[in-house]
Amino acid sequence: MTYSKDFLQNLYKTMLRIRLCEESIVDPIINHEILCPCHLYSGEEAIAAGICASLTEKDYVFSNHRSHGHFIAKGGSIAEMLAEIYGRETGCSRGRGGSMHLIDPDVGMLGSAPIVSGTIPLATGAALASTIKKEDSVAVSFFGDGATGEGVLYESMNFAGLMKLPIIFICENNFYATHMPILDCRVQNNIHTIALPFCIESDYVDGNDVLAVYEAGKKAIEKCRQGNGPFFLECLTYRLRGHVGPDDNIQGLRTDIRPPEEVEKWREKDPIKTYEEYLLNHYDFDGDTLCEIKMDIEAEIALAHVFAKSSPYPDKTELLNNVFQ
Repeated sequence: MTYSKDFLQNLYKTMLRIRLCEESIVDPIINHEILCPCHLYSGEEAIAAGICASLTEKDYVFSNHRSHGHFIAKGGSIAEMLAEIYGRETGCSRGRGGSMHLIDPDVGMLGSAPIVSGTIPLATGAALASTIKKEDSVAVSFFGDGATGEGVLYESMNFAGLMKLPIIFICENNFYATHMPILDCRVQNNIHTIALPFCIESDYVDGNDVLAVYEAGKKAIEKCRQGNGPFFLECLTYRLRGHVGPDDNIQGLRTDIRPPEEVEKWREKDPIKTYEEYLLNHYDFDGDTLCEIKMDIEAEIALAHVFAKSSPYPDKTELLNNVFQ
């Protein structure tokens, strides 16, 4: 498969924006400048970048607790996302939602929520609305392997299969549901097969290979646009940080149960590292070009932090506004 240099570069920029943004909030979390829980997406960037590369603003994305990567890849403002994480009025949810409640309807990012599998039926509803209105919009539901233990996923797949809805169910399987290894949750690690009883076409892909994810996502999206949805895609990946926060430290106690050698093994499969090697070895890219891209993105993120931290907190008098009572 041949790709244009601009396309390859844009994929790289998206992945790097996600990684550098995630890593930029590690110190503020440790220093208690950021107080809301943050589930970092470091290590899983290829999935959001690869899938969203085939989406348009009219397509819908719904996310979960680990939402930063999806928000950025769909075109959300990094400055507004960071302001939200810092709890400021200029945030995408006006400082009311924090890290796990990101939204930007203008680019089709219709929301994230920390309730496990909580946004899956919302994505299904968006796909139904698209069908009723005879639009060609596609809904994408991102969720983790832990969500496969929730009944609403199966109810949603059944309804989507019955109505042939234009929805893509994307399971980001990082092999751990919070701190529980997947084989302690499931008899087999074969998540992509759960869609088959609902007559939903399914596939699985190396979630650390951005081009493989792109090709699988493109196929699924085209299928949905042609009225032949839904589709289920399992992306095998691994998070390089803790479940929540940089490394799951709670009052100095390390709670990440993953074997250190396992983590190091996956670091060798870092999606950005392997993609950089691919660009240098197979296309007309050089180290200076990649370094320049990185410096530009670092400057962009630094300015976003300045914007976020200089923004005001929400007015206390508005605490109960927009709250159902």
